[in-house]
Amino acid sequence: MLPPVDDRPAARRLLAPPWHTAVLIAIVLLASLVGAWLQRRPGPGASIAERHSGAIAIYLTAMALDWALFSYMWVFVRKSGTRLRDLIGGGRDPKAIALDVAIAIPFWIVWELTARFMHRLLGPSSARSVDILLPRTLLEMVVWIGVSLTAGFCEEAVFRGYLQKQFHVLTGNAAIAVLTQALLFGLAHAYQGVKNVIVITVLGILYGLLALGRRNLRPGMIAHAWSDVYGGLPMRFF
Repeated sequence: MLPPVDDRPAARRLLAPPWHTAVLIAIVLLASLVGAWLQRRPGPGASIAERHSGAIAIYLTAMALDWALFSYMWVFVRKSGTRLRDLIGGGRDPKAIALDVAIAIPFWIVWELTARFMHRLLGPSSARSVDILLPRTLLEMVVWIGVSLTAGFCEEAVFRGYLQKQFHVLTGNAAIAVLTQALLFGLAHAYQGVKNVIVITVLGILYGLLALGRRNLRPGMIAHAWSDVYGGLPMRFF
């Protein structure tokens, strides 16, 4: 006997079983706890790390963790018959790609202004700074770009491509889906302190709204990757 066919529209189907989503949420919350511990552990003073010398090793670890999270998500999502291009969405013709790039540019400006506004609104932070880990040499900048591209692709695919769609199907409410994935996105950055968790949650809402309105992840991936590259530039022009 053939298994029953799920003939519901793709937008109304779960990408993976609910237990799979629960495990992914647990992984994000565990990462949040580890990040909070890094902020509160004794030493090394005002910075999250004692010295800059291990920056590349930390970059590579961050890349590996992002790809591991993406791989866990994708192994089960593809079993549902979802292709990667279905998850990301967007047309493949040059005009569609150019439009997504054109959308990503003003979106990033809004993103940057929102981040600055939130930082001013929340005031000074007592959290340990991560600035000591920003790139200082050409090699570090090259690896940092790799980290930024990885984050732009993997984190958008996991949080906006997978979690937001899962929550939308599970709750039937787009607003709840956007808010929930954004909160998890913020918590995943707990190593940056409570203030930055709040700021990144707000930015996660912007990414979620962009994905929802544009119906594809490509503008968010471009803006996300560039925002991380820009954050590591020794001289910022905006």
